[in-house]
Amino acid sequence: QKKKYIQIFFLIFFFFCSEDLRRWFLQQEMDLFRYRFNELTENLMQKFLEHVNLSFEAIGDDLKNQLANELSASTPGFTLPKVKEQMYYKVGLADAVDLFRARRVFIKDGFAYVPFKEIDVIVLNNYRTKLSKALALTARSLPSIQSDERLQPLLNHLSHSYVGPDYSVQKNTGKISLEQIDALSVKSFPLCMRQLHRALRESHHLRHGGRMQYGLFLKGIGLTLEQALEFWKKEFIRGKVDADKFDKGYAYSIRHNYGKEGKRTDYTPYSCMKIIMSNPPSQGDYHGCPFRHSDPELLKQKLQSYKIPPSGIAQVLELVKGMHYQLACQKYFELTHDVDDIGFSLNHPNQYFTESQKLLNGGREPKKEFSNSGNFQQKNNSQESINSSSTPASSNEKADTELEGLEAYFTED
Repeated sequence: QKKKYIQIFFLIFFFFCSEDLRRWFLQQEMDLFRYRFNELTENLMQKFLEHVNLSFEAIGDDLKNQLANELSASTPGFTLPKVKEQMYYKVGLADAVDLFRARRVFIKDGFAYVPFKEIDVIVLNNYRTKLSKALALTARSLPSIQSDERLQPLLNHLSHSYVGPDYSVQKNTGKISLEQIDALSVKSFPLCMRQLHRALRESHHLRHGGRMQYGLFLKGIGLTLEQALEFWKKEFIRGKVDADKFDKGYAYSIRHNYGKEGKRTDYTPYSCMKIIMSNPPSQGDYHGCPFRHSDPELLKQKLQSYKIPPSGIAQVLELVKGMHYQLACQKYFELTHDVDDIGFSLNHPNQYFTESQKLLNGGREPKKEFSNSGNFQQKNNSQESINSSSTPASSNEKADTELEGLEAYFTED
């Protein structure tokens, strides 16, 4: 348990290193809390609200019948019969501002009448307020942490750490021809590498950041040193770089990436985290993560040019808005490969390429999602089965167990 607290402590301090990291951390915590809260049954939700002192006044049937027409008109998707089935709470307007702003609740005499299905919005706002306050208090210790020579290198390293396959050794080495790259860039390259390849073909040049990111990716998918030298030279001499200038100014860095110059380090392709968190592109650059570093409107135009359907683009942009950049890339994979669920967690551009090739060449079966309604029904049926076979004592124990993981969110100042 002590090790767990230490790990959380350092993780929180790491996410205070920049404003982007702070916002990302807060968003992930909110998403996790939302998921855990919505997984609770209605009975456990009630117990949880009482546990964290968010017990709102439930209105009686008489008042609900009296306000039925107003509640139905003010709550999207609620017919009169549904209003009568749903439990409503009388909540102070200050606690229901988001719902009021979105016109999803009925307001009267300074109170919002909130249906039980919308109560999670209020709980989440309460959680965000408490978490933000706790993080602000924690941030006061950051200067002393940053001045500690033992800890600063550790914090700096966390943003680039990656524990998956490094793709330094590929079974495909030498098996991919230069003539295949154009077709592969359309079918199996992640958007970041497709963008770099297209920019290279159009301008016949990439700046250092782009050459490093794309060159190591090509190395990871199987290009040999000789192929890499030929590939880059052919493209650069089509632009403003002649053969002699390429040999003197660019060939060395390519050999260096393959461990043939300098310290003889065999460099590995960049992971998603490294691309997202380091060396953001500036004007004229094409490296980086398009989901992280592109303007949303430009990203939308790019996806449209790649024939992504409007509904898919909307899903991608929603993930980008929530700072879920790797999930946005996973959605891009699904849309370009016509699958519902890719069946893996995407952490590396070369992983994207490998999984794409497996899928296109019949090496793996795409997963199909259950519909939301099917999942919901299955969850309800499973819960009813559990409830019907449990004794009251075991139900209480189960409630205590499920609440235990959530109570720390609200009990710590």
